[in-house]
Amino acid sequence: MARVKLDTIDRKILADLQSDGRITNVELARRAGISAPPCLRRVRALEEAGFVRGYRAELDPEHLGFSVTVFARVGLESQADLDLKKFEALVQSWPEVRECYMLAGETDFLLKIVAKDWDAYQRFLTTRLTAAPPVRHVRTSLTIRTSKYEPGVPIELLEAEEPTGEDD
Repeated sequence: MARVKLDTIDRKILADLQSDGRITNVELARRAGISAPPCLRRVRALEEAGFVRGYRAELDPEHLGFSVTVFARVGLESQADLDLKKFEALVQSWPEVRECYMLAGETDFLLKIVAKDWDAYQRFLTTRLTAAPPVRHVRTSLTIRTSKYEPGVPIELLEAEEPTGEDD
């Protein structure tokens, strides 16, 4: 059975994986203060327990020609479950939408949208987003710059659990 409690070593492993998903197991083990085989077992257990969802490269949108990032607050005509799911299905089909969050309050969804330029964004906005049947209103904010970008979670805020007394 996969381990579900996080001790100090698990937290260190998760922090290092989060900051560098390409780290070798040998280096990860060295940083965690354990040998490579138990480190690999811990990583596999953390993956199986669902603490690690996956590994991917972070691409630079500007280098790839996506110079516009917009956050759109979307209100729907109805908050009925069927309408919410219909909108979420539409969002899944739009590659410009990189993140989608359902919210409580005045706004139903917050979307992070990327586009090559302002014209491309406006085409997406008028032909897809505002044209979608359940959409009542869209309020957008164009990003000027990113002051902080730190995906993931603040591992350092997790409290250490009691040590298990094991090396794995």
